Amino acid sequence: MYNLKDMTLEEMEEFFVNIGESRYRAKQIYKWIYDKKITDFDEMTDISKNLRSKLKEIAYISQLKIEERRVSEVDDTVKYLFLLEDNNIIEGVAIKYRFGNTACVSTQVGCNMRCSFCASAIGGKVRDLKASEMVDQVIAIDGDYGKISNIVLMGSGEPFDNYDEVMKFIKIVNNPYGLGIGGRHITISTCGIVPKIYKFADEKLQVNLSISLHAPNDELRTQLMPINKAYPLEELMKACKYYVEKTRRRITFEYSLIEGVNDKKEHAYQLVDLLKGKLCHVNLIPINYVKEIGFKKANNEKVMMFKKIIEDAGISCTVRRELGSDIEAACGQLRRKYLKER
Repeated sequence: MYNLKDMTLEEMEEFFVNIGESRYRAKQIYKWIYDKKITDFDEMTDISKNLRSKLKEIAYISQLKIEERRVSEVDDTVKYLFLLEDNNIIEGVAIKYRFGNTACVSTQVGCNMRCSFCASAIGGKVRDLKASEMVDQVIAIDGDYGKISNIVLMGSGEPFDNYDEVMKFIKIVNNPYGLGIGGRHITISTCGIVPKIYKFADEKLQVNLSISLHAPNDELRTQLMPINKAYPLEELMKACKYYVEKTRRRITFEYSLIEGVNDKKEHAYQLVDLLKGKLCHVNLIPINYVKEIGFKKANNEKVMMFKKIIEDAGISCTVRRELGSDIEAACGQLRRKYLKER
């Protein structure tokens, strides 16, 4: 059975041609799926009964089940647990900003990157998500939380470790006949898989790129992020330079501040030396506490000191506001707790 949500518009056009139907049927079906959010072929009233019967025999349209929903009492953040067709569990988050609602989407069940501060890494990667499973997260959040205008691929998993399906997902949600979310409203976050950064730069998309940096030198970054052994900072910075030259787009560097680990004044100055002169923005993140890991967020005084040093060097810098701390909104936290209790 073909899941029609796994198809880009071009792939669906070929699908209809291959089953002896007109190419334009793809746009009709896309409208039903993404505009009207219909998953039952019998409700698609502008296609013939014969075609509906044919589709029911060979295809289906997936839906995600919301297994659990937690609403923050601190802010408007909502954390979701989604049940997949194979009974795996993934997470998604809805976040309200002044510029609109954002869906934070997972790209894998678990993660293989083993970043020491991230709950997603506990237990490793189970499997990659299909494009349809990423699309379904956005649709489910949109239907429950309200109109989604922005997407961040910052949930569980490493997007560039599932590159092809992530690119297909972007084509589907970006297409005017799909969800119609503009590239500038989509952000991909990677821990730094260098070959895929080059490949992504060559895609010439308007999608935003965010790099999970979290340390200003190789020794510390390798301790926190094993990916740094394969792609140390010098290689990562070369790839970032290529991306900026190719796309003329600014990169955001994410830096999670961990008490007593990477929050010292010397670390701030090292970060300035690493990033000065680059077309970039630094987003400082006070980490959410994860019981199994034990890291604690840096205190507010340290965060403000870090921010001042970076801004005084002429580098754009913001502090991400804490969201969903009371509902275990950090990547992997709620899924981890659910699996323990199941």
